[in-house]
Amino acid sequence: MDRNEPVRDAGPSRRRFMVYTVAATTLTVAAPLGCDTQRADGATQASDVLVTGTDDEMLVLEVTAANEVVVRLPRVEVGQGITTAVAMMIAEELDARLTDVRIPLADARSKGNQYTGGSSSVSSLYDPARQLAATARARLVTAAARRWRLPAHSLRTWNTRVVAPDGRMATFGSLTASAARIRTPDVSSKPKPAARHKVIGKPTTRIDARDIVTGAAKYTGDLAVAGAKPTVVARPPTLRGRLVSLDDTAARALPGVQAVVRIPGGVAVVADTFHHAFQARDALRITWAPGPLAPLSDKEIRSRLRAAVPRLGTPPHGSAQIEGEFAFAFVSHAPMEVLTAIADVRSDRAELWFSTQTPMDARDTVADLLGLAKSAVRVHVMRGGGSFGRRLEFDAAIEAALISKAARKPVKLMWSRNDDTRHGRMRPASHHRIRASVAGGRVVAFQHMTASVGESSDKAGLTAQTGGVRPLPSDSGLYNFGRVGGDSGGIELPIPLGAWRSVDSGTSRTAEEIVVDEVARGLHQDPVAFRRTTLRSKAVKAVLAKAAAAGHWGRPMPSGTAQGVAVHEEYGSAVACLAEIDATDPKNPRVTKVVMAADVGTAVNPRGLEAQLMGTAVDGISTVLRAGLHIDRGAVREGSFADFHYARQRHAPLEFEAHIVPSGREPGGAGELGVPAAAGAVANAYARATGTKPRSFPLDF
Repeated sequence: MDRNEPVRDAGPSRRRFMVYTVAATTLTVAAPLGCDTQRADGATQASDVLVTGTDDEMLVLEVTAANEVVVRLPRVEVGQGITTAVAMMIAEELDARLTDVRIPLADARSKGNQYTGGSSSVSSLYDPARQLAATARARLVTAAARRWRLPAHSLRTWNTRVVAPDGRMATFGSLTASAARIRTPDVSSKPKPAARHKVIGKPTTRIDARDIVTGAAKYTGDLAVAGAKPTVVARPPTLRGRLVSLDDTAARALPGVQAVVRIPGGVAVVADTFHHAFQARDALRITWAPGPLAPLSDKEIRSRLRAAVPRLGTPPHGSAQIEGEFAFAFVSHAPMEVLTAIADVRSDRAELWFSTQTPMDARDTVADLLGLAKSAVRVHVMRGGGSFGRRLEFDAAIEAALISKAARKPVKLMWSRNDDTRHGRMRPASHHRIRASVAGGRVVAFQHMTASVGESSDKAGLTAQTGGVRPLPSDSGLYNFGRVGGDSGGIELPIPLGAWRSVDSGTSRTAEEIVVDEVARGLHQDPVAFRRTTLRSKAVKAVLAKAAAAGHWGRPMPSGTAQGVAVHEEYGSAVACLAEIDATDPKNPRVTKVVMAADVGTAVNPRGLEAQLMGTAVDGISTVLRAGLHIDRGAVREGSFADFHYARQRHAPLEFEAHIVPSGREPGGAGELGVPAAAGAVANAYARATGTKPRSFPLDF
C-alpha cells in the first residue's frame, strides 16, 4: 500500500506459469502465485508435493464430482468484490457457468502471499487464475475426447460441460476423475486472447449479492462456534490509558457473567450474551491513569506537525511563487462491520475466526503471544463488512486470543463502534507545504514538503523526527513542472495508526491538485486546459478528457455552485474526477454530481469497478467536507457516526457516473485509485464556488 511501489509494466504479459497436477481423485490443479518460469504455457508436472487442502503458495482449482469448480482464495473479501472477479476469470477460461464457481477464502497458510492491499489483488491473480482454469479446461476436454474416442480439437466447452459435434455432453464433474489422471493434454492450455472474452469485461452482478442482501452471507459475528461466549472490553477514557485499580465484585454478581479478565488494553467481560456482557462491563468500577498523550490536543499536535515539515529550498531565480500549506486531520476507517474475532485457545493449540487482510502475520503474532508453535495456530479467514485498510491490523484477534487463554474458554469478542473510533487505528494527521515556481508562463519547479504523525513504540515518548521518511521523486512527477522534488518529516506519538484507503496519496495528491488549480488560475488558464498541456501521461490525459466531456466541464452554473476537477495515477491505473458542488451555504456544502473516468487496464468486472469508484467518491466527499477525528487531551472526542460525520445518503451526490476507458493492458489497481482524485475535485469545486483557498481538512473541523 506504499504510494511509491513500482508501477507494473503496461505491455503484454510474458510470464509463464508452471501448473501442477495435484494428487487427488478429482481434477485438481495448482499454479504458484507470482512465480515465473521459462517453461511453455500449460507446462505440467505430475507431483505428489501437493494434495487437496495443503495449497501453500498456490492458487488451487478443484473440479468436484458435483460439477462445482472450487478455488480457495488467498485473499480476503471485504466488500471489494474480489471473489466475483476471480470467479469471472475462472469461468471465462473454463467456459463454466458463474453459478458453478465457488470461491471460499483460504485459511492462513504457512508460506506464500496472502496479503490483501495496495490495490493488488486482481492484478496479482489475473495471470495465475486464468492459466489455472485454462489448464483444467484442456484436461477436461482431453478426458472427454478419450472417453468418446473423438479428436480433442473437435470438442468445445460450454456451461460447465464438454460438448461433442454430435451433441453429446458431459459435465465437468463427470469427467473430473479421468481428467485428474491426464498428464499431457491433447489441446492447448493457453488462456484465451482478450478478443474471445465473454465473461471478463462484462458488467456482472456480484456472486454473493443475494447472500448479502438476504443475510445468508456469514460474517464473524454470525458464526456459532461451540462454546464461544460473547465478550466485550472496558477501555480507558484516554488513548493507551493505564489500569490503576479494578473492583469487579458487582459485575461478577450479575446474571450470565462467565469471567472478568485483565488484558493490556483494558478489562474484558465474558458472558452468556452480549447484553449481559455490556451490562457487566458498565458495572465494573475502574480507576484509570491517563495515557501518555494526555498533555496534547489537536492544536499542539498540528503545531508540532507544521514545525516538522522540512523547509522549502531556494526557488529558481526570477520565478514567481504560488504556495500553500495544508493540514489533514486524523480519520477513522469506520467499516460498517465492527471488529469481531472468535478465539478458542487450548494449552497446545489455538483456533481463530476473523476477517483479516494479513492472516499469516496474524497467525504468527498470535502464536508468539501465546507461546505456541505457528503450526499449532489455525486462522480461518472470514469475509469482512468493509475494511479500507483497517483489517491490515488484527487488534481484536490478539485480544480474543489473550482473553480465551486467560478465561480458559472460547470467546467471541466484539469491539463496539466507540471502541474502534476511540481506540482503533486511524489515518495519520499530516501537514503539507507546497510551492510552485512560475516563470515564462509555465511551472519551472515544484516542491512538496510534508510531515505526518508516526506511531511511537515508546508509550511515553513524544519525540520529533525529520528527514527523508518518504521523499517525493526529484526527476519525475505527474506534470511537466520542471524540477520536481520534496522531502518529508514527522513526529512520533503514542497513538494507534493504520494505513487508510489510498494511504499517503489521499492527502498528498489532494493538496497538489489544489495547488495545480491555483497555478492555472494564476496563469489565467482553465484548470482542465492547463492540465491537458502539462500532464505527462497519455492515460491520465485520456481519462481527464473523458470526465470533462461527460461532465460538461465549463457549463454555466449559478452563483455559489461550481465544478472542480482532479486527476491521479497509481497502481498502474489512471483516474480523473469532476465534481459539482452547491456551496450557497458555505458551512453546509453539498456535492450534487460526480463524474469519474478510469483506465485500469483490463477491467475484469466493470460493474464492480463502478462500485469501487462510487465508494472513493464518498470517501473524498467525507474527508474533505466532514469527517475527521479530534484529539482532546489525549482522548478521541468522536465515538460513533453520531459525531464522526462520515457522508450519509443525504450527502451523497444526486448524480454519479463512472466511465471505464477501454484498454488492452493487463489489470491495474482500482480499489484505492479514486480517493485522491475525488478529494481533490471536491476541494477544487468548493474553492471555485466560494472564492476561497481551502487549507484545512475536513473543512468543518
